[in-house]
Order: sequence, then structure tokens, then C-alpha cells
Amino acid sequence: MFPTQFTGASFTWEQVKLEKIAAFSKGKDYSKLDLKRKGYPIFLYGQMYTDYRYKIVETSTYASLKKDAVVSNGNEIVIPSSGETSVDIARASWIAQKGIILGSDLNIIRPTSSVHPLFLALSLSNNQVKYNLAKVAQGNSIVHLYNNNLKKVNIYFPNIVEQNKIGNILNSISNCINLHEDHLQFLHSFKSFLLQKMFFDNDVPPLLRFNKFTEKWNQCRLNDHAIVTMGQSPNSKNYTNNQTDKILVQGNADLYKNKVLKRVFTTEITKTAVKNDILISVRAPVGDIARNQYESVVIGRGIASIKGNDFLYYQLEKMKNSGFWNKYIAGSTFESITGKDLKNAKIYTTNSDEERKIGNIFSSLTKIIQLQEHKIDSLKKLKQFLLQNMFI
Repeated sequence: MFPTQFTGASFTWEQVKLEKIAAFSKGKDYSKLDLKRKGYPIFLYGQMYTDYRYKIVETSTYASLKKDAVVSNGNEIVIPSSGETSVDIARASWIAQKGIILGSDLNIIRPTSSVHPLFLALSLSNNQVKYNLAKVAQGNSIVHLYNNNLKKVNIYFPNIVEQNKIGNILNSISNCINLHEDHLQFLHSFKSFLLQKMFFDNDVPPLLRFNKFTEKWNQCRLNDHAIVTMGQSPNSKNYTNNQTDKILVQGNADLYKNKVLKRVFTTEITKTAVKNDILISVRAPVGDIARNQYESVVIGRGIASIKGNDFLYYQLEKMKNSGFWNKYIAGSTFESITGKDLKNAKIYTTNSDEERKIGNIFSSLTKIIQLQEHKIDSLKKLKQFLLQNMFI
């Protein structure tokens, strides 16, 4: 089956054994034990699992240069020679920068001028060719790929012009995703900073306040300020997969991105939470929160519901981030807090206008973060679509 192609592209793709278009070698003599704080940049096979990228232009690991070290010229493709599964091991990266040491347990492929390194790395890591790589992997508990096996793998490629176009568009999307992810990380960091500065922090008053708000905040127990309902699990025989039954929120597994995840249903109604109630996990991990977006859900014993505004919601988020609940669960075999712990938790309040302003700023920032996450998800779906349809 022919892949999706650019307008004017030829439908002539060649099929050859990898050994016809590349030379093969191995990285050597370096492992994690050789890493230093400074020195020559080095690429180790483990990085292909912990921080996998199709194109490598820099590394954050360094080592001393040994006499017989293998150093990149900028056109190498590397494939791990060992891994846990045949699918995991079937991946390739282009070392696009000169002067990077290539460590042990790496198969090195240097393609001829008829194949662009980025196109080859993408091709080896996707679709039919990835499946072909996985088929020649050997072993059970530890899987190995050898150059002699790689040489016999069939590779499909168009002319070099089309290769460059395919590589460029996918590289551009990858760079775009990276930029959006960096911006998302900044937004999360900015939100964490504001949470720390706009709420009480270990009994220290907020350091950032809106103009004209100067009055002292009040301290109280959570139960004195809001209605707290501890969950009660229905009998397991009443659990169902029928989406017309009541949604059951048992614990953290049913909270996703600050909302309820429809996962399990029940015919038995015990304790309930209504729309916009705050849901908080009282079992490991303690303190995760969400807003209930449904008219009514049943809450199990791993969840409590709280009726509160956005100010309280984000104060609870700040408490989770700062480790507030750790003092209740220290030394416990199974992390959990009691209803008494939750209801007696110390919170702070201020006048309604200031609470509304603080709640609004965090609500707006959360929506911006959600939009950024949606952009990244859309870009990743586009990239995956192209990877599935632009290669044989």
C-alpha cells in the first residue's frame, strides 16, 4: 500500500535490504559509570528509553574522551542492541550533531547519500519496518538486536527530495510540540508560584494580594466553613458497566485532569456529590482534587465531597502541592486520612470579593493550561497520523 504523498511526488518507492544502503558498526566502552559532570557529550542507549527522540542534536550527559571512543559525524542512526521487549527495542534516532560519543549497547548505522538520516530513523521506528525490526529481535527476558539481523531488514524509500520533505514536516511538528510542551511547563510553574504566594504558606500570610485588600485572613476548620461528606462504597455486587446507572467515583483512579472519569457504575446509591462539588481523594494518593461535572455521582470510601467556591478549590490544590496531608499519613502502611482529619484541616478565608478575584485568576489560568494541553494532544495526533500514513 502506497503512503500519503506530497503533490507531484513520484509513486516509485524502492525496497532494498538495509545492508545495501548503509554501513554498520557498534558503540563501545562507555556506560553510566563513565558519566561526569563535564567533558565530551555522550549518548547512551538508555536515553532511547527515558527520553526518546527521533533527532538528537544535544545531550545532557558527559564523559571523558577515551582513545578508542566512537564519536559521531552527524549522520549516524542508532538503535539499542538490548531491551525488555521486541517492540521497545525497535526504535531509531538520528545523531544529527558531530562530536557526540556513542556508548556501549548501540547499533550504529551510517546510510549512504541516497537516504536521508532523519527519514531512515523515522522509517525504522514506524509501521511495517518497525514490525520487521521487532521480528528479528532475539531473546526472552532480555531482547537483543544485532547488526547482522538489521542488515537483512527490508527498507522502503522514495527519492531523496521526497525524503527531505517528509523528514522536514515531521521534524517541524516535533519541534512545535516541544515548544508547546515547554510553554505548558512554564504555565504549570507559574501557577505553582502563584499558589504559593497568594495563599497562606506554613502559617505565613500571602505575599501577593490585589490592590485595596489589606484585611487579615481568618483561620478556621474546613468543616466550619464548608459541608464535607465522606464517601461510602456500595456493595460490589451492585457495580455495573451500564452507563445509564449512577457513576461511581471510588478513588483517585476515577479523577482525571481535575474532572470525574466515567469508569464504573452502580445501581446502589450510598453517598452522593452533585454538580460542581469539590471531590478530594482521601486514600493514596491523598489530596488529589477534581470538580464534579455531572448532575450527581455516587462517592465511595476513597473520596469525600466538599461544597466550596474556586477560592477553596485552589487552596486545597495548594495544600496538596505543599505536602499538607503528609503529617496525617506519615508512617501509615496504606496512605489515607480519616473524616476527622479532613474536617479538622486548617484553612483560611477572607472577604467574598477577594476570594472571588483569587478564584477567578486561578480558574482562568487553569483554562489556559487545559487549552495548551489540548493543542499538544492535537499536534501529537496529527504527528501520529502522518507517521502512520507517510511510510510503508
